[in-house]
Amino acid sequence: MDLMNSLSGILKQYSNVDPSQPSPDADAHFDTVAQSVPADTLAQGISAAFRSDQTPAFGQMVANMFSRSDPDQKAGILSHLLGAAGPGLVSRVLGGTALGGILGSGQVTPQAASTMSPEIVSQLATETHKQNPSIVDTVSGFYAQHPTLVKSLGAAALAIAMSHMSRRAA
Repeated sequence: MDLMNSLSGILKQYSNVDPSQPSPDADAHFDTVAQSVPADTLAQGISAAFRSDQTPAFGQMVANMFSRSDPDQKAGILSHLLGAAGPGLVSRVLGGTALGGILGSGQVTPQAASTMSPEIVSQLATETHKQNPSIVDTVSGFYAQHPTLVKSLGAAALAIAMSHMSRRAA
């Protein structure tokens, strides 16, 4: 079976999936799909998982992936969040943290990002989302470049992402 048939077969399994009863193979299926679809398609699937009422809150999911990220990935996601948050929100959420001192520079080093707690990142992501809902798409694009981290969200989120991608492929 060639790759396109395999990919089509996998996505077809998720076309009407119930996220509360995801496939035990969701992890492996997501690996195959993530390696085969364009980055924008993957990002849209991740975005659907972030927006779903069947997954944890956006800030909680971002914090989950942040806690599993390497220092460069942590700096990358924080840069996106800080860029979308605006100075007032950033000062309110991060004022007393290690990143509070670099707000004006716009640069988040891996070292500074590594000092951030997942709880602060969750709060920053949650507050940024309230102010700027398009941050979900920005963050989804970032994590489409790091699909291994997305797998940490669990089978339900992966099933939602693949369900969304299956509807796009149809």
